[in-house]
Amino acid sequence: MADWRIAPLTATRVTELAACHIASWREAYGTLVPAHILDGFDLERSAITWERRRAGGRHQLPVALAGDRLIGFAAGTNSARHPEAGLPASTEAELEALYVRSAWHGTGVADALIDAAVPGSPCTLWVFADYPRAHAFYRRHGFTDTGIRRTDPFTLLPEQLWRRARR
Repeated sequence: MADWRIAPLTATRVTELAACHIASWREAYGTLVPAHILDGFDLERSAITWERRRAGGRHQLPVALAGDRLIGFAAGTNSARHPEAGLPASTEAELEALYVRSAWHGTGVADALIDAAVPGSPCTLWVFADYPRAHAFYRRHGFTDTGIRRTDPFTLLPEQLWRRARR
């Protein structure tokens, strides 16, 4: 495999990030998320959403590039908001997204992205309850299941809130 690097998201790569997001969902969740949801993604609408996040300045949005191709990304914020779990806003970071194309799983790309998006900080994230591969990855990065649950509003699948203490 070619070498890869981490870089900040630029406006010229937003549509490529949206395409990576959609492809990564289809690769990772093909047996978990109903097909009609995976088939219903709209590239243009997704790109608009990601551009808002990029331009808003609240998110850390590192991308992984192999040559000139975007192969993964992460989205981290400086504060966590979990009103649906009955928790107040906190000053710990939140990892809102971490996606790497399946051909790059196990290469260290996801490790570098998580470090770039939420470097060593106390952090939370939501993960699908029935996704042991992600659970193992997040455990390796110091996250533990808090016992807090919710239903993901997009997929209607159960999710778990995980937390990492300061590293």
